[in-house]
Amino acid sequence: MKFVDEAEIEVHAGAGGNGAISFRREKFIPLGGPDGGNGGDGGNVYVIADINLNTLIDFRHQRKFAAQRGQNGMGRQMTGCNGEHTEIRVPIGTVVINVGTDEVIGDLVRDGQRLLVAKGGHGGAGNVNFKTSTNRSPTKSVPGTPGEEREIRFELKLLADVGLLGFPNAGKSTFIRAVSAATPKVADYPFTTLYPNLGVVSVGREKSFVIADIPGVIEGAAEGAGLGIQFLKHVSRTSLLLHVVDIAPLDDTDPVAQVKIIERELKKFDAALAKRPRWLLLNKIDMIPEEEREARVQDIIKRLRWGKKPWFAISAYSGEGAELVCRKAMAFIDAERRAAAESADA
Repeated sequence: MKFVDEAEIEVHAGAGGNGAISFRREKFIPLGGPDGGNGGDGGNVYVIADINLNTLIDFRHQRKFAAQRGQNGMGRQMTGCNGEHTEIRVPIGTVVINVGTDEVIGDLVRDGQRLLVAKGGHGGAGNVNFKTSTNRSPTKSVPGTPGEEREIRFELKLLADVGLLGFPNAGKSTFIRAVSAATPKVADYPFTTLYPNLGVVSVGREKSFVIADIPGVIEGAAEGAGLGIQFLKHVSRTSLLLHVVDIAPLDDTDPVAQVKIIERELKKFDAALAKRPRWLLLNKIDMIPEEEREARVQDIIKRLRWGKKPWFAISAYSGEGAELVCRKAMAFIDAERRAAAESADA
């Protein structure tokens, strides 16, 4: 399925129904008083998070959504029916933005979460409301007010606990295949991953976390180069970043230089994101003679001044070191979840 992470639509709430001008016409009461009822309210437009959806692709085909207009008022002081609401379902993790003001209207992070994006108009008043002691036959009524109309943009950000960073062909897709049931495409050319893949990593009984294989990033991504901010947006929700580095590149690219390029792109896009916990996965150690591995790994760690921050030498292809990474990541996420729960209870 093609992954679509951004879409723009138009929403039109229903207008309120008009108030009625009507007079009683009954036997023996030829000059009855006013009895025009009020108009019904227009329907609202809501956006609802739906756990069963994972893409915004449907909005490529339908871009206009309108709620029902309120019914006009009627005689005998009968109020018109309210217009039916319109509900637009989107994946969990969708941010809703007002295109006109670039203001964030809401962030849908829970299944069933409901967000009002356009409010229906109010029904107008019928002439029964304008009867007074001096005006017993008012011919005045009020039309319904229009419903809100606006253009909104959906931006989908993955809800993953762990995000994989790395240059194209660093081995992210291979790693996620090794540790989860996800089956992203793997090949020996850049930009194999054109959209994010999610996998669930099980670590022991009833312990698991969600990992996201994000498209590779290149220099200038924060300004839109390559897959640009499509990559960066999707790591913004993760609590832990795993930075996958190819330590045996076929083109003799310096792994240290690649790490620093991605660090710069993170800082340009979001300073807070750059400070998020990030562990280094030195991948493809199986491509280096065993007697040279330790020296190669220590040289990279030293030149990066990685200090005491976590790092792991792994082979995503053979699975070497992958289980240890997952166990450590699970312990980190458990601690984060406990801290969040304690903070919510405080």
